[in-house]
Amino acid sequence: MNSISNISNFNLNKGNLKKEEIITLLNTKQNDINTLMRIANSKRKNDIITYSKNIFIPLTEICRNYCGYCTFRKDPSEPKAVILKSKKETIEELKFGEKYGCKEALFALGEQADHETIVKSSLAKKGFGSMLEYLYDICEATLNETNLLPHTNAGILSYGEMKALKEVNVSMGLMLESSSERLMDTIAHKNSPGKKPSLRIKTISNAGKLKIPYTTGILIGIGETKEEIAESLLEIKKLNDKYGHIQEIIIQNFRPKPGIPMEKVKEPSLLDMIRTVSVAKILFDEVSIQVPPNLNYDTCQTFLLCGADDWGGVSPVSTDYVNPESKWPKIKHLKELTSDGGLKLEERLAIYPKYMNKNYLNNELLNKTLHLSHSL
Repeated sequence: MNSISNISNFNLNKGNLKKEEIITLLNTKQNDINTLMRIANSKRKNDIITYSKNIFIPLTEICRNYCGYCTFRKDPSEPKAVILKSKKETIEELKFGEKYGCKEALFALGEQADHETIVKSSLAKKGFGSMLEYLYDICEATLNETNLLPHTNAGILSYGEMKALKEVNVSMGLMLESSSERLMDTIAHKNSPGKKPSLRIKTISNAGKLKIPYTTGILIGIGETKEEIAESLLEIKKLNDKYGHIQEIIIQNFRPKPGIPMEKVKEPSLLDMIRTVSVAKILFDEVSIQVPPNLNYDTCQTFLLCGADDWGGVSPVSTDYVNPESKWPKIKHLKELTSDGGLKLEERLAIYPKYMNKNYLNNELLNKTLHLSHSL
C-alpha cells in the first residue's frame, strides 16, 4: 500500500483522483492522517459553516424496503405507524415550526408506500389516486400557507414524478448510499429492491436532467469495502460533472440500534469517517460536504478539520425520524463548536445560492426563495 507521503503525485488541485488513489487515501495510516486532513481542509473556500433550520415531517412510514439498518420504516400493523399524515396536521406542524424560525419543510416518506392497500385506501378517502398526487398537494399547500420551502426525499422516483415535484420543491434528495451491487445480497439491502444502485443512480441522473438542486451521499459501515466507497464517490462525481446539480454530499456513518437486523454490526471508526470525509472534500471542492452532527455528537467538530462545511438540516422542533435515538444538537451548541474551530456558523436555505436562478426554479419558487434569503 502506497503512503500519501508522495501526495504530490496525486492530482489534488482539481480533485481528479483515480480509484486507486482514493483507495490509498481511504487506507491512510496514523502518520499521514494529519496530512490528509490538512489537504482536505485547504479546499475550504471560506470560514463559513452552514446549516438549514428545518422541520422534519414523515408523511408516511410505510415503505417497500426492509433495510438492515433502518428504524424509519414501519409495518402497517404497528399501532404507532404513520400510515398517512393528514394535510391539516401537516400544515399545523409546519406553522409551529415557522414560529421557531424554520425555513425548510423536509418531507420524507417510505418508498412506493401507495403499493400497500392501507395507504392506497387512505389516499382514496382523501380524494387522491397516488402518493405523488398527495405529496404535490402538500408541497403546494406549504408554499401557499407558510413561509417554508419544501425539500422532498421520497426514495426512487420516475422522471415524470420528479418533473411534477420540481414545480413545488426548491430541492430534493436521495442518498446513493452505495454503488455496490454486492450489498444487495447482504443483510443491509437483501430485502430492499429500492436500494438497487442502478435505480438510485438513474434517479439522481434524472434530477440532473431536470435541473433539480440535489442532495445525495454515501452511508459507510454497512459492509462495503474501501474499493466500493471509492467507486460510490466516483459515481457521484461523474453525475455531478455531467449535470452540476448536486449541492451537497452527505457522509453518513452507520449507527447500530436495538432491534434492527444489524444491531450487532460494528459501526465505522472515527478514523474511517475522517478519511472518508477528507477524501470527499478533496474530490468535491465545489460541493458542500455534510456530516450529520447528531450521529457524531461528541466528534462532529473533528470533521470541520477535514473540510466539512455544512451541518445539514437541524431542527429546533422535530425529531430526526430516521435516527430518533440521536437528538439534534442545539443550534447554540453548534455555534459554539463552530466558533471554537475559528469558523463562523451561518443559516442557509434548503437550496444553495448558486441554484437560486431561473435555470433551476420557476418564478414562484424563485421569488419566494429570494425573499427568504434576504431575511437570513
